[in-house]
Amino acid sequence: MPAVRTTRTTRTTRTAVAAALVAGLTATALATPALAAPAPDRHGHAATQRALQAQVDAGVPGVVAQARDGRRNWTGTAGERGGDDHYRIGSLTKTFVSTVLLQLQAEGRIDLDDPVEKWLPGVVRGNGHDGRRITVRQLLNHTSGVYDVTSDPAFQEKVFGPGFLEHRYDTWTPRQLVDVALAHPADFPPGTSWSYSNTNYVLAGMIIEKVTGRPYGKAVENRIIKPLKLRGTSVPGTRPSMPRPSSPAWSKLSQDPDAPVHDVSRLNPSVAGAAGEMISDSNDLQTFYRALLKGRLLPKAEMRELTATVPVSPEIPQIRYGLGIMWQKLSCGKEIWGHSGGIHGSSTEGRVTRDGEHSLALNLNADWAGDSNLVLEAEFCGTVPKG
Repeated sequence: MPAVRTTRTTRTTRTAVAAALVAGLTATALATPALAAPAPDRHGHAATQRALQAQVDAGVPGVVAQARDGRRNWTGTAGERGGDDHYRIGSLTKTFVSTVLLQLQAEGRIDLDDPVEKWLPGVVRGNGHDGRRITVRQLLNHTSGVYDVTSDPAFQEKVFGPGFLEHRYDTWTPRQLVDVALAHPADFPPGTSWSYSNTNYVLAGMIIEKVTGRPYGKAVENRIIKPLKLRGTSVPGTRPSMPRPSSPAWSKLSQDPDAPVHDVSRLNPSVAGAAGEMISDSNDLQTFYRALLKGRLLPKAEMRELTATVPVSPEIPQIRYGLGIMWQKLSCGKEIWGHSGGIHGSSTEGRVTRDGEHSLALNLNADWAGDSNLVLEAEFCGTVPKG
């Protein structure tokens, strides 16, 4: 699933597998070539089911989706997937992290306009990076200019390329990830542009730990997972295994379309940390995003901050980014909120309308094929790829 890092010009990340972790900003204009032209369909979730099948026809081993429209629930699968599968959610982790920081601000324990230096003294320095000039808010909306760790070529080769097979169980500390990023020049002065950076959320997780005195995952568990009773959601830390039920996650670990496929289900998710390590399922993701947009997790003032968006790029007006959450206007004019996420062999979408009434969560268990934007269009606009 392609993604973009936007500075003064739009550019794709260097490898398709790295893009899977960066994921979060795909849209019709940037998605993989359409699998088929859409045609209107208004018969329940028939459009969505056909869009799921289109993913499998394009080479994805399996896809699962769940939707809620008011109180009506629907589950669909295609290929080798189960409707109750757990999966790695990648960058959807960012919405959980941002929510925690907004809660801490509501409690008066932090101000999102604090400089990063206040909470992480001396950590963000060098190569044009200066934590004294970067705010916590700029980390959360990706206007900090901090270089993205997943764009480092050596990191890509070791973590996303063939080197993964040797290093899949390595433990990465947040400081190690940050240091890889800060070895590169900053993308731009803080607040002057926009660029998706996983390093921003690694730093955000470090700030949560500094404020609360405990790892960011404990704050996510105590403030979100337990109150919402998200029984399929976890912050695994360094645990490589997946909870049951789950389906294998597949990757080619290469841009070569003829490369062999590898089972990448087991890995040490510390490589993603607060930028993308969490595990969930479709039911929990819908519960979370619906609760968030309905104001159950944040006061009104923080809700306004969460949904205050900045442009991603002039070339992509249909997408704007808030604080760990993305606004997207679909082809039919409907507006949805949520995030996309990718990590080894797993591409995830979590979306909901602003009123919190119509939601969708889906997962593709491959990172080299498919176009999840077709499923979003099918569910929220009633369009379906022609067979």
